[in-house]
Amino acid sequence: MIFVFFKPLDIKKQEFIDVPLLNIDQFTMYEFDLEGLQTVMTGKHTLRYSNRYIVDEIYFKDYSKDFISSMKADKALYKGDIIDLEGNVSYSREDGLAFVSPTLHYDTQTSIATTSDKFIAYKGKSIMEGKTLKYNSKRNMLHSKNIVIKYQLNEGK
Repeated sequence: MIFVFFKPLDIKKQEFIDVPLLNIDQFTMYEFDLEGLQTVMTGKHTLRYSNRYIVDEIYFKDYSKDFISSMKADKALYKGDIIDLEGNVSYSREDGLAFVSPTLHYDTQTSIATTSDKFIAYKGKSIMEGKTLKYNSKRNMLHSKNIVIKYQLNEGK
């Protein structure tokens, strides 16, 4: 007599909670509203999830404010209205203000850029170095700690 026994299979259930919806190389994304072009974002590679983008070699340009501003970085996390930039970050505005830092946190709604890392800011021939930067683009106000400023004075005749 032969007895055959079946052992139930132990099938592991795998849940995919955070899976990329898109995987894109070399892209340009344009955002429009009723007033026209608001932002342009380009990158070398991106993963789009349900609630965020992760971008390599990002270039972000914001046309929605009084002055056009642009940002570049090695990596970025774009979630909702917030862009967290990391690695060789540069920010520039068409009125001549620019700064560089290892990281930058930018809120697209309030136009406030912050970093808790060292930074170097430029405007014309003036240079400012400091720690912790908070820049309000709408009000053109810059707050910082431990700063050293080298500025160029125009001599009157």
